Amino acid sequence: MGVLNLPNTLTIARIVIIPVFITTIIYKRYDYALYLFAIAALTDTLDGLFARLKNQKTALGRFLDPLADKFLLVTSFILFSIYGWIPKWLTITVISRDIIVIIGWMLLYLITHTSRVEPTILGKAAIAMQLILLAYVLLDINIRFLPDIPAPLLWTTAGLTILSGLQYIYRGFKLTHAE
Repeated sequence: MGVLNLPNTLTIARIVIIPVFITTIIYKRYDYALYLFAIAALTDTLDGLFARLKNQKTALGRFLDPLADKFLLVTSFILFSIYGWIPKWLTITVISRDIIVIIGWMLLYLITHTSRVEPTILGKAAIAMQLILLAYVLLDINIRFLPDIPAPLLWTTAGLTILSGLQYIYRGFKLTHAE
């Protein structure tokens, strides 16, 4: 099975979309930004689906897929908070959780020589809420009839982000103490 199978090609396409997405935001082409965000979300869904259905999971895909998600999320949160579309505290929360997870992963690897960190349901829910929030903001910018970001959406996104970070920390401690 080749490394450049359909799922990995979709993931690479998502990574290539990110600088174009950033450019559309900077040049105030929010309609294009919305389309690119939707395409990125679609490729994220399809790459995982095809990898499972066609049994085309690869080490490259396991590495690139979460990296592509993180690049899209982090750049979106930074840009959206710079433009004042989302609160800065939420961007700090999202990025802090990712930094903690990455540092934890590196420490886990140094201690246990295990580089495999399985995603959790809570972690997937946090990413889903982050994507929903970002999509809501992009829709609001383009359509202009949506109310301000509902507080429950902000707090649910923040809460799931924090809880998933704590869950990864807990799982990391369990793995290091199991050795």
